[in-house]
Amino acid sequence: MASWSLVSEYQALASDFGSLETVFSLEGERLTRDPLSEVIRIERDGVRYYVKRYWGAGKGLRRYFGRPRVKAEWQNLKLFAKWGIPTAPIVAYGLERSGGAFVRGALITRELENTLDLAFMVKCDDARLHDRCWIDLVSQQLARATRRMHDSHFTHNDLKWRNLLVNDRSELFFIDCPTGSFWWGPLLRYRIVKDLACLDKVAKRVLSRTQRLRFYLQYRGRARLSQSDKQRVRRILKFFEGRE
Repeated sequence: MASWSLVSEYQALASDFGSLETVFSLEGERLTRDPLSEVIRIERDGVRYYVKRYWGAGKGLRRYFGRPRVKAEWQNLKLFAKWGIPTAPIVAYGLERSGGAFVRGALITRELENTLDLAFMVKCDDARLHDRCWIDLVSQQLARATRRMHDSHFTHNDLKWRNLLVNDRSELFFIDCPTGSFWWGPLLRYRIVKDLACLDKVAKRVLSRTQRLRFYLQYRGRARLSQSDKQRVRRILKFFEGRE
């Protein structure tokens, strides 16, 4: 049994995106591929779309139990929109099961125009990374959005610079969050540290200590570190020790 949803404002694209069957027959520029999925990019009427197609949920019982990766991704993008965290607009999504087992699924998002991911900007030594005002503007957006997630007991679990896009108006967007989930208690605290450590893993190579500290204070919404903040910062700094 297949379930499929095409967002109302994109009904004009029903010939391409109207069903799971048509989506899996689409041809486009392949961007990534692995044993379980692929991403292609297509263009319609001057607008580009990213089509993520999954044909596996993993081996054995993973096909039957747990939330398929594609479903987690579209649900998490919807959560971002609900929380006011800018993200890629969803165009269509759905999946197919047979006998309770995951068969295939897809998610289509509209391109965020004139954007670059932060990891690519580092690789290219983008001049904006040397602009203190630009850094502070993006840092504030990232701090607010990350705190909003964490206050909702949700962590990204892959909060890397490559999953953060910035456009030519210095607006920040969160993308690619199939492994994000809700946590409570000690597990939440651990996952929060992991999110912040993932961000700092690149930040420590690109930003000054002052800029990194300012981000954390923006995230906490305070002017100086408390004793508990100092303890958490130490855990963040040590998180990847021995793993790099």
